[in-house]
Amino acid sequence: MTDQNTQDGTVPQTPLVIHAQYLKDFSFENPHAPDTLRQDGNRPKMDMDISLDVNKLEDDEIEHLYNVSMIIRARADRGEKVMFITDVTYSALVSINGIDEKKHHPLLFVEVPHTIFPFARQIISDATQAGGYIPLQLSPVDFRTLYLDRFGKKQQDTIEEAPKSQDKPKADKKANKKKAS
Repeated sequence: MTDQNTQDGTVPQTPLVIHAQYLKDFSFENPHAPDTLRQDGNRPKMDMDISLDVNKLEDDEIEHLYNVSMIIRARADRGEKVMFITDVTYSALVSINGIDEKKHHPLLFVEVPHTIFPFARQIISDATQAGGYIPLQLSPVDFRTLYLDRFGKKQQDTIEEAPKSQDKPKADKKANKKKAS
């Protein structure tokens, strides 16, 4: 089945375009190694925090250009000792086209994080493995629910009306999630 737009050789533009994604900041601390690398039968206590930072950027060519950063901090403690602490800031440079600016907010805080999360997750997994631990596999995050919890019911209609895309946009507030395993 072919689409009329693809018959004439043009591809329809998606409303959300990722121009670049990149590792902005990264750290891994293994302060008590090698002591914490020995198994003692106790499960580590895990703590994780995810926050989003969205900034609109000025650009002469792109009207609605945003930088979306996902900051993930994970920490594992066993007893009184810190096993590891890792911080990752993973970002995407995105633009939104053909959508009312009022609908940018949910795209930037739901769709973009949903797209870039797997890349940040992989960096954390690789770092914990390189630090001598079992790779930390973060569970998928429901950014839509987090968004609704943070910004309320008034934004639900905007989310449902906003087009979904494989690319990402902007915003100027922070959304946080804490999770302990």
